[in-house]
Amino acid sequence: MLRIRLKRTGSRNQPSYRIVVADSRKPRDGRFVEQIGHYNPRLDPPEVVIDKEKAIEWIQKGAQPSEAVQRMIDQSPEAGLEAN
Repeated sequence: MLRIRLKRTGSRNQPSYRIVVADSRKPRDGRFVEQIGHYNPRLDPPEVVIDKEKAIEWIQKGAQPSEAVQRMIDQSPEAGLEAN
């Protein structure tokens, strides 16, 4: 099953994340299918960039967003990114 989730990047104590589509059986920082955005929690306010078209396309194909990514989608100003 495919998941839309966060992949941690950055050095120790300075995290940043890529929003990726990956197989749920792969490790957190392992292989992924496609990168659809990024998240930088170190900025104030945190920076969230998600490619809306790609996210909708993957959700329609059956990919399930993780809880963290679903919160980011719900809080984003763009409408139409609901998981079905």
